[in-house]
Amino acid sequence: MASRKKKLQGLVAATITPMTEHGEINFSVIGQYVDYLVEEQGVKNIFVNGTTGEGLSLSVSERRQVAEEWMTKGRNKLDQVVIHVGALSLKESQELARHAAEIGADGIAVIAPFFLKPWNKVRAEELLDGIQEKIPTFQGLKFSDTDLLDFGQCVDQNRERQFAFLFGVDEQLLSALVMGATGAVGSTYNYLGKKTNQMLEAFERKDFSSALNHQFCIQRFINFVLKLGFGVSQTKAIMTLVSGIPMGPPRPPLQRASREFIDEAKARLESLDFLSSTDLKDRNLESCS
Repeated sequence: MASRKKKLQGLVAATITPMTEHGEINFSVIGQYVDYLVEEQGVKNIFVNGTTGEGLSLSVSERRQVAEEWMTKGRNKLDQVVIHVGALSLKESQELARHAAEIGADGIAVIAPFFLKPWNKVRAEELLDGIQEKIPTFQGLKFSDTDLLDFGQCVDQNRERQFAFLFGVDEQLLSALVMGATGAVGSTYNYLGKKTNQMLEAFERKDFSSALNHQFCIQRFINFVLKLGFGVSQTKAIMTLVSGIPMGPPRPPLQRASREFIDEAKARLESLDFLSSTDLKDRNLESCS
């Protein structure tokens, strides 16, 4: 991740790209989306055009337009906008990186080409060794694996460099905070940002019992939807449920979330008090406070 601003900290929502029923980008709701993140979830940093945003299902032109719209609607409201510029073609990544700089993005993130690729596996800690000599603007890492040994070594061996260490496994964030994570990038922060911020606040004041309770509450929901089958399509459906903002269907070849999934996810959200409903009085709510 390369950035020209202060170190990225706290929650970063991996934004969804809203679509119309015909599969075109629905730019008209992005302003409302920004307001929802800031005012309802307390999330002021975003990660645009990543996996959650279906970035690799968009054309280069569409990715540029989406980045521009988030920058425009987020001006004076969001703290940092990071644009993902990874692509199967390095030329396209370079084009998208130049565009991100031109529109004033606060940083870029990139995943390496993953179809035609080297066969050797490199651990993150090895990747960081000497990286600022190769990329002077390098500012941090989004770590989306569950290997806390590798993550811990990234933090331990780079303490003097003031990198941002952003964890990408939402249901295990508390463990990563203990290992030195400075923040997190994730899809659930679109609709569980408020609850996750409560966990971060408890951790900061060293109320580890409360922080653990918040993490367990989040895990109950994520564990439930993972068993049902959870991906980009389901994330869009849940965000629509919680925010009331229409996220639309995913781009093919992904299929929209099933009616069964939506009904079961809604019931679980209500049982955990993540979704307001007029009939909650008839339900037995689990305590997540």
